Amino acid sequence: MHKPTIAIIGGGPAALMLACSLDPGKYEVSIHEKNAALGRKFLVAGKGGFNLTHSEDLRQFADRYTPRAFIYPFLQAFSNSGFREWLKSIGIETYVGTSKRVFPVKGIKPIEVLKAIEAQLLKNKVTVHYLHEWKGWQGDALLFDNQGKSVARKADLTVFATGGASWKVTGSDGSWADHLSAKGIRVHPFYPSNCAYQVEWSKDFIQKYAGSALKNAAFRCGTLTRKGEAILTEFGIEGSGVYPLSGAVRKALSEQGSAALVIDLKPDLDHQEITVRLENKGNLSVKAVLEKKLNLTPVHTALLKQYTTKEDYNNPGRLAAVMKHLELTVCGLAPIDEAISTVGGIAVEELSVDLELKKLPGHYAIGEMIDWDAPTGGYLLQACFSMGYTLAKQLNAGSSGF
Repeated sequence: MHKPTIAIIGGGPAALMLACSLDPGKYEVSIHEKNAALGRKFLVAGKGGFNLTHSEDLRQFADRYTPRAFIYPFLQAFSNSGFREWLKSIGIETYVGTSKRVFPVKGIKPIEVLKAIEAQLLKNKVTVHYLHEWKGWQGDALLFDNQGKSVARKADLTVFATGGASWKVTGSDGSWADHLSAKGIRVHPFYPSNCAYQVEWSKDFIQKYAGSALKNAAFRCGTLTRKGEAILTEFGIEGSGVYPLSGAVRKALSEQGSAALVIDLKPDLDHQEITVRLENKGNLSVKAVLEKKLNLTPVHTALLKQYTTKEDYNNPGRLAAVMKHLELTVCGLAPIDEAISTVGGIAVEELSVDLELKKLPGHYAIGEMIDWDAPTGGYLLQACFSMGYTLAKQLNAGSSGF
């Protein structure tokens, strides 16, 4: 008896989880990957510390996503704890770090996680076609470019998992958008997310302090506030403390041409306590009080000097106010290819509840190619894995919904 065929286009996290979770007794599954290897972006993400997911409570976890209502059902079907159990089942033990982020145990490298997943693909009898770049359709067949040669393949079901538009070196370039747009599917323009923000520093300041970290600070844009760390660069500012504010920064840039990024350099002390410590300085200089009584680093002190007049710097109350509300003007975002992730892609309204494209029956979409957003910290990967798992569960059940 002929088993229905499923063609998965793309070889990233969402695609890999889908292929690992589909029932080989029900489907013949193939992956079509434009690169010579799977999981290129997955491996790149692991270079800075392989943060697989986060250990937050599920409801709080879901609050990190926009739009929340779109992502939450997938997290319910395959949660962060479920993901950790699945990783354990394929031989990848994990642990929760001090930041509550989840990592493979010490000694397990990103390539070893990928190899464990690839072993599941082999076990699931998944066929992988490498160097196959999707180029649209030829009649009712999928059209691929295989090193200059056109290849047409038919499938009973097609799942697009082609990624967003950042890190083109990994193959994630958003070139698929034109093919879907031609079918009448609404695809929103791509914009950088989880990226550096452009700040026009004074030349003397940034030459001396580029690469310096602002630790244990709180960062705010609009109504969003996050505690964390950020790095000052010649371009501006970046890091885990500011990435979660990407949506608010983009909105302000779009509407006003600039965005106010407010930094609280001492979030654990209120204005009054800081003022008292500055007032009771005795024979110490202001600089010495900042470093000895308020534990500020030289870059904190230099930043305060940049954003205060001499009069305010020597006035305890005014200096305390700036320390609690140091406002940087963000004038732009890093180029899209330098962003960790992107927003934009297929409008969620184009998808049914089971991730099927309403205008293309039998065609599904998962992962970052859909227009949703999340900060770094394991949230991006988790949503991709959750979507892949949830779609597999629905297809295995043969039902029309979750």
